[in-house]
Amino acid sequence: MWKAFVRWFHRMASPPHFYAAATRWTPWFFWSALIVIAICAYGGLVLAPADYQQGDGFRIIYAHVPSAWMSLFIYVNMAIAAAIGLIWRIKLAHAVAASCAPIGASFTFLALATGSIWGKPMWGTWWVWDARLTSELILLFLYIGYMALRSAMEEPSRADRASAVLAIVGVVNVPIIHYSVVWWNTLHQGPTVSKIGEPSITWEMLWPMLGMMVGFMLFFGAILLTRVRAEVLARERNAKWIEEVAVS
Repeated sequence: MWKAFVRWFHRMASPPHFYAAATRWTPWFFWSALIVIAICAYGGLVLAPADYQQGDGFRIIYAHVPSAWMSLFIYVNMAIAAAIGLIWRIKLAHAVAASCAPIGASFTFLALATGSIWGKPMWGTWWVWDARLTSELILLFLYIGYMALRSAMEEPSRADRASAVLAIVGVVNVPIIHYSVVWWNTLHQGPTVSKIGEPSITWEMLWPMLGMMVGFMLFFGAILLTRVRAEVLARERNAKWIEEVAVS
């Protein structure tokens, strides 16, 4: 089984093979994401009962929580791809890391924006320098810094190496974000799903949120494959296989 995985990994590291596979997979990810998100949005916005304290205002969690989760998930994937590219010098891994950054920044911004919209009626303010909010804002700056560093260097190999180091170093912020509500006394709500014991949220409210996370991950997969395909085309524009793809 390990040998089969190694063979699959090496095949996927080949730009022509990855491009062909990504072309096949993208529609499946995209349409699956739309179906899952539509079902779970209906479950969260219509079927789920109102919260006994927050009323219908709690329903923003169906966009906020999955976005916040994706902001961390994408950064970890970006750092892993960057590390693979840096250690094994796989150009496709750098392409994946570069493609992750704008998607992760978008989800991070959405998490901060929806958090502020929720915080205004609940906390009485759009923003507080809370540990969770501040560390999430730092994550957005890390994404922006990664993209700025790449664009500042004309030579792709130098940009790959420098941005990879930044991505790997910045991953230390991920556990800080996750455990900030446990380590410090913050205004942000504590864990309700990932805590020890049973989640402090009813199943009627929980299943749409878990489903939205799955839907957002599928959507991320579709957008990532699309962006990596574009990145591969830009990097391999002089390769012979690109001409064959254009002709076909």
